[in-house]
Amino acid sequence: MKTMPNPLLHPIQHLKARINTFWMSRLKPRDSFTLTQRTVYILPTKPGWMLGVTLLVLLIASINYQLNLGYVLTFLLAGCAVVGMHVCHGTLRGLTLHLSPPEPTFAGSAANVLVHLHSERRAPRYGIGLATLGSQEWSWTDVPGQGSARVHLSFHPEQRGLHPLPALTAETQFPLGTFRVWTVWRPAASLLVYPAAESRPPPLPPGTPSAGGVQAAQRRSSGEFDGVRAYQRGDPLKAVVWKKVAKAGQLVSRDTQQAQRFELWLDLNHTGAFAGSAGTLEQRLSRLCAWVLAAGKQDVRFGLRLGGQEIAPDQGEAHQRACLTALALYAGAWP
Repeated sequence: MKTMPNPLLHPIQHLKARINTFWMSRLKPRDSFTLTQRTVYILPTKPGWMLGVTLLVLLIASINYQLNLGYVLTFLLAGCAVVGMHVCHGTLRGLTLHLSPPEPTFAGSAANVLVHLHSERRAPRYGIGLATLGSQEWSWTDVPGQGSARVHLSFHPEQRGLHPLPALTAETQFPLGTFRVWTVWRPAASLLVYPAAESRPPPLPPGTPSAGGVQAAQRRSSGEFDGVRAYQRGDPLKAVVWKKVAKAGQLVSRDTQQAQRFELWLDLNHTGAFAGSAGTLEQRLSRLCAWVLAAGKQDVRFGLRLGGQEIAPDQGEAHQRACLTALALYAGAWP
């Protein structure tokens, strides 16, 4: 049975969204944030409101029946609540939050954010939680006196590109749980999100003869390098083709002289068909991402062509990161 939407719900959500947008626009982005009295907010929790109602009932009953012990109990509990409010507010006030630059990740995978909490106060701070704004996945920690603590947060970006980090929030309800003290932090750092790699990509495309060279065989029937020779003393371990060692029972190495006669280009226009269709731009970038990872894993020299952009053939982690960055930031269109 289909439920009808509440007509009053959409205006309320729209109003809350506008308030959040206005509030976030007033927050200055920064990667290091020291909490002051102007940036820390406090309100009673549900148990706090219940305690306030209980104190009011006790006070009225003590006045009505002239109960001296009732006055003592009422003002004792009220004094504990006031002291708890002061301690709760001081747990966050003066705390410094510092964000470490996040590492690039792939679309759909968890992005990890590391936050350092530093306290100059001699007394320790207990029960501090951090989370992305609007999330219910909290990470809790205690900060020692004049010390630091680290908190790891995670979220899942769904689209590739360079994205600002989501706003973060820190809160505490220490010591009584009757008050909630919180703050909102807007980091200035950005997160680079690579395309999601295709789960089952086809083998790498064949290499083309390099200029002035002789056409050599680069056969990729199963996605592995086939130009091999017998292992020679002094060959690096990364040049050993371990898959063929397991099959043949003897050490074989990649023929680097043969590999210099061809160039492997990963081209956006040569990514093939996708399930009976030409494939969207994101599907093609996903395949290129899988090819870049496969070529880097096999330590093969390769180049990348994205429309009018071209990255010369090379190998190594720096070259692989440059190609993945180009895929993440590619803004061209696909017919």
